[in-house]
Amino acid sequence: MIKINNSKIAGIIVAALLGAQFITGSVPAYAEAQATNPRSEAESQLVARTTKETLADWEVWTRDHAYRLETIKPVEGKIEPGSFNDLEMLKPLLHDKRIVFLGESSHGVAEFNQAKTRLIQFLHEEMDYNVLAFESGMSNASIAYGNAVSKSAEQTMKDSIFGVWWSKEILPLFNYLKDTQTTEKPLMLTGFDIQTQPPLMDGKWLKDEKQAERLKQTEEKLADYAGGTDLEAYQKDKNHLMGVYNEALRTLKAKGTEEHIQALYPSNPMLMKQLERSLQDRVRVADEYVELSIKANRSLEEQDYVAYSEHFLKSMEWRDQAMLDNLIWLATEVYPTEKFIVWAHNDHIRKTHSEVMGTFYPVKLMGERLPEEWKKYSYVLGLYPASGRTSDNSGAIHEVLPLEEGSIESIVSKASRSPYTFIDLKYRNNERGNSWMFEPRYTYSWGMFPESLVARDQYDGLLLIDDVHPPQYIRNNK
Repeated sequence: MIKINNSKIAGIIVAALLGAQFITGSVPAYAEAQATNPRSEAESQLVARTTKETLADWEVWTRDHAYRLETIKPVEGKIEPGSFNDLEMLKPLLHDKRIVFLGESSHGVAEFNQAKTRLIQFLHEEMDYNVLAFESGMSNASIAYGNAVSKSAEQTMKDSIFGVWWSKEILPLFNYLKDTQTTEKPLMLTGFDIQTQPPLMDGKWLKDEKQAERLKQTEEKLADYAGGTDLEAYQKDKNHLMGVYNEALRTLKAKGTEEHIQALYPSNPMLMKQLERSLQDRVRVADEYVELSIKANRSLEEQDYVAYSEHFLKSMEWRDQAMLDNLIWLATEVYPTEKFIVWAHNDHIRKTHSEVMGTFYPVKLMGERLPEEWKKYSYVLGLYPASGRTSDNSGAIHEVLPLEEGSIESIVSKASRSPYTFIDLKYRNNERGNSWMFEPRYTYSWGMFPESLVARDQYDGLLLIDDVHPPQYIRNNK
C-alpha cells in the first residue's frame, strides 16, 4: 500500500533507516553513492581481514558439500519418472517439515520464477506438499483458485498474485496448478497478505447487486486512501468504510450464501472461510493499517525521512504480523492436515531478520515472528543471484553488482562453478571449512543493496543462480 516504486525511493529508505550518522550529503546523493560504492568502512575491514587461506578452506568445503542442479526449468506437460532426480537430496532434509518457505532476494528475476516453479512441482508431485500460499492477497488468490478449472492459467495468475510476478516464466506454474485440479491430488492455491491488490473484491458472490456495488466502491476508496496522503479525509470516511465490510460479513453468514458461493467458485470448497477471514482483515486494515500507510506516504512527500522511517517500519511490522497470523490460521483452520509451500521475499521469511545489518526493514518480520514450534517443522530456502540483471518492482532494470570476495554469493559461486547451486545450512556443525555460514558475511539484496548477515541464522538452505535476467512480463490486465 505504501508507495515504493523505484530505486531512488529504495535508496531513500536505506538512508533513512540506516541512520543520519551514515549520511554525508543529501539523501538522493547518498542513494546514488550506495549504488556505485555500496560497501561501508566496517564491511571493507571485514573483507580485508579475510585471508587467502581461509577463502581456500571455504572453497574446498563448499565444493565438496554443494549440490549442482541439472536445470531450473519446470516440467511442461506430463511429469515423467526421473524428472527430479537432481532434487532427491531434498527428501531427507524435508521429510519431517510441514512448511517449506521459498524466498527470493528480488521479485524481478526470471530464473527465480522458473526454479521455484520446478521446486513446487517436485514438492507437490514427490512429497505431498498440496497447498501453495503466495505473498499476495488472501481474497485474490482464494477466489481465483475457485475458478481455476474454468479460467485460463494466465487469467488465474493475474487474478491471484501481485503484478510483480505476472510473467511468462511463471505461467508453467499456473498451467501445472490447473492440470492438477482434475487429479486425486490437486495443488491448492491461497494467499496470506493483507494489502489490497487488483482485481479488488467486487462482491460478485453477494446476491444483492447494490450491496456488491457498495463493496466494490469501498475497495476502490480504501486502496486510493492507502496510496495517498489525505489523512483527515480518511479519518472522516473510515467508519463508513468499515461499516460496508461489516455489512458484507453479516451477509456472508446468511442462509444460502455458502451454497451460492460454492456454485460460483467450485474449485475451492474452503472459500467461505477464506472470504470471511479476508473481510475481517479488511476491517482491521481500515481501522489501523491504512492510517500508517497514509502517514508514511505523507512524510515521504514532505521529505521528513525520520517520520517516514518511523511510520514505514510500523506498517511493515503490522503487515508481517498480520501475514503470519493468516498463514498460521490457514494451516490450522483451513488446511490442518496439509503441507504448505510459501512463496515470498527473503526478507519476510528470514528467521532472525531484525539482526540483518543494512536491511531496509530493521524490525521483526514474518519469519522471525514464527513460533518456535512451527520453526521446528519448517525449512527456509533463500534464493540469490550471482550475476546478471534484475528488475525492481517498477520494472526498471539493474545490473547485479560484482561479487565481493568473501561474500556469501562469491564463496558459493566460486566453489560450485555451476549455474545452479544448492547448499544446505541447517544440518551443519561449525567447522573450519564452513565457518563462513556461522559468521557475518556480506551479501546483496535485490542484487545491489549491501547487507551483512549470518547465513545459518537466517536460512536453512541457499539456492544461488548465476547469470539471471528480468522476467518477461505480461502486463495487460486480461
